[in-house]
Amino acid sequence: MSTAENLTPLRMLSALGQSVWIDFLSRESNRDGHLQRLIDEDSVVGATSNPSIFQKAMTAGEAYDEQLRELDPEDIKDACDLFRPVWDGGGGRDGYVSLEVDPGLAYDTLATFREAMHLHEIVERQNLMVKIPATKPGLAAIEDVISKGKSINVTLIFSLRRYEEVAESYVRGLERLVAEGGDPTAVASVASFFVSRIDTEADKRLEQLGGHDELKGKLAVANAKLAYQRYKEIFAGPRWEYLQSKGATPQRVLWASTSVKNPDYRDTMYVEELIGPDTVNTMPEETIRDFQDHGEPRARLESELVQARKVFDDLAAAGVDYKDLTDTLEREGVEKFADAFDELLAALQQKRSALVPA
Repeated sequence: MSTAENLTPLRMLSALGQSVWIDFLSRESNRDGHLQRLIDEDSVVGATSNPSIFQKAMTAGEAYDEQLRELDPEDIKDACDLFRPVWDGGGGRDGYVSLEVDPGLAYDTLATFREAMHLHEIVERQNLMVKIPATKPGLAAIEDVISKGKSINVTLIFSLRRYEEVAESYVRGLERLVAEGGDPTAVASVASFFVSRIDTEADKRLEQLGGHDELKGKLAVANAKLAYQRYKEIFAGPRWEYLQSKGATPQRVLWASTSVKNPDYRDTMYVEELIGPDTVNTMPEETIRDFQDHGEPRARLESELVQARKVFDDLAAAGVDYKDLTDTLEREGVEKFADAFDELLAALQQKRSALVPA
């Protein structure tokens, strides 16, 4: 491999300790070598999926026609198999593929737990992460699934308070697992912050209040930077050190929704501003291409922390209610995912009816 290849922006990002996951999956990508090229050439070491992604992939073209006759999670299995060498080579640090529970269950603890366990059972891959939304009822399901030794991607996190609750659920789940004689070395988890949606909502509220242009596009990065500081505090000290001595690994923070929605902002800002060790950034392919083309990889996640805290104070002074903002984003996020899931099922049923004789 040439020196130039070694110094691509994404390889430099990986060298700074951040893992690159891709925010899409499709059968074509799995089977035509596209996903493998992303692994080999772009340092991609994991993948996430959600109902919207599968809706687009499964209802377009003919790639899924045969599978629709007998619906099963073959694409997730195939992606897990493609990433398995990454998982093996890194001791289970990366190489994961995420599959989401039905978002319509987000406020039902028991149903979420049962579906998460079912998805792990039917996919049968050690490098599967099941995604559970970080709602209040979801917290108990997260703890229960972790206590059973299964890996979880906690999704739709917006607020710092909810992140702390998510991390506590992970730690308690590990404590239960260890107390019952289980092996925590087989368990991994990420806590997924949705980044760009925070700025979109904050900017909208600032616009309604009038003025305050200097505060636009600031909250998402400030929020993530303070979350990372909490991560470092939570996964330290005697309580965590005991679990670590048993083989447990920290629940890394993951930056999701990192494509820039406002064309006035730099298109790589949610990658560049959030680079730090022991983190994950899951990117749409367009963001990967933009970062490879003109990204500036440098560890910035722990810089300007005083300014990050000041953003919260300035927004409050301007009249932006952080709790209401993040509560709104959580509620709308669950609704959007649930709607996409329902639309996926309806579209699949329609297409399946056209393929399978009555």
